[in-house]
This record gives sequence, structure tokens and C-alpha cells, in this order.
Amino acid sequence: MNDEIEKERLEPPEVEPVLIGNVRYEALMWGKTRDLGQNGGYIEAFDSTTDASLWVLKIYDITYDEEMESDKQDIFIEEMQALDSGQLMIRDERGRQYRVDVRDLSVEPLSE
Repeated sequence: MNDEIEKERLEPPEVEPVLIGNVRYEALMWGKTRDLGQNGGYIEAFDSTTDASLWVLKIYDITYDEEMESDKQDIFIEEMQALDSGQLMIRDERGRQYRVDVRDLSVEPLSE
């Protein structure tokens, strides 16, 4: 990897929170610090009036190769959007897309 790519890897994309009703959805970047097993691939819901965490949901799995540095293998959420249906559309750094139904916490991969 060249230096520019390595620097980009150290700084995950900034993802704007999404508000649906009184719930704010945020990409959770550093899951390993919360014993979640991977960095990236999670969203967290917050009550927008109290800032209390409501739940954390894994959107996709990251399989780490033990022969490589794990931080170079992290895959972060790059974009979140609210859909008219009240669902979330999520895109990761690899361009894969997922639809999340925030009522039943189901995740549907739309691309691989």
C-alpha cells in the first residue's frame, strides 16, 4: 500500500447521523473498544431527546485474516440515508448496500 492509502485507512469516513422520528441513528466506528469483535459494520440508535442508547445492531460481518494487520482490514460504514419507508439505507466502504428495518432490526443485503 502506498502512504496515501494507509493514511486514508487510519481515518474512517465521517458519517452524518440520521434522524427518524425521535430516534437518531449513528455509525458505530470502534466496535472493538466495546467488545463487539470488529471495527465498523455496526449502527447505534439513540433517543434524540435524552441521548440514551437504545440498541446496537451489526449490519455486516468482517472476517479478519490473522496474517494481516487487523486495522487495515476494518470496513467502515460510509453512508446512511433515511428512506421514505422509515427504513435506513447503508453503504459500506466497499460499496455494498444494506436496507435496515429499524422496527424489527432486520438487515437485508442489497449488493455483495
